[in-house]
Amino acid sequence: MSKKTNAAILIIGNEILSGRTQDTNTSTLSLWLNSLGVSVQEVRVVPDVEETIVNSVNLLRNTYDYVFTTGGIGPTHDDITAESISKAFNLEYEIHKEGYKILEAYYKPGEFNEGRQKMIWMPRNSKLILNPTSGAPGFRVENVFCLPGVPSILKSMLGGLKNDIVGGKPILSLTINLRTVESEIAKSLTKVQQNNKDVEIGSYPFFQAGKLGVSIVIRSDDQDKINTCNSQILEFVKKKKIEVVKRD
Repeated sequence: MSKKTNAAILIIGNEILSGRTQDTNTSTLSLWLNSLGVSVQEVRVVPDVEETIVNSVNLLRNTYDYVFTTGGIGPTHDDITAESISKAFNLEYEIHKEGYKILEAYYKPGEFNEGRQKMIWMPRNSKLILNPTSGAPGFRVENVFCLPGVPSILKSMLGGLKNDIVGGKPILSLTINLRTVESEIAKSLTKVQQNNKDVEIGSYPFFQAGKLGVSIVIRSDDQDKINTCNSQILEFVKKKKIEVVKRD
């Protein structure tokens, strides 16, 4: 059996915890990593507090193959991710010379002010993650990848990271939507899961057009195993005369 590669995501920012900003980066990163054969095993959301960031990074980087942080690498006083990563790895926090040249060329004369220069202070010997959208790069230290919190910018930077990630077979999924409630299928679904222990099967209630339903999601890196589970589920669905529905 091939080695399973895993990752954790660390969302950094008071604005996420306060509810002012909705996190969509988790979904973007998870789907992208799944396509590379990397399974996201943990997601944490932490405030802009240095000690919390340092402790979280050190725990996650020693637990998982990859760690992705989002947020806190901008030009303002509360953007403390880079300095916190420096302390987590016990590295000097300094101006990244290559990053400085990139931003100096990106901005018009006189625009590369002190605030913007803060965005190229990083841990010593960081590897840059290029930013095709707004210029300011992210950075990588060992297995920790630090990305911006703005979803559109983060998404634009992922393409340049593909060669830095060593994953397994892409993680595939199939969704079956049923017009039923979980209690009606719980026993039968448990039996399917027990017969297919190396496949991830989840059930998720939904409410649509005034009616309840359940989405069954089958996940594996083996399409044949997904097909087997699909057949077994549809078999008991047919016996129970449960309606299979489509969702938008």
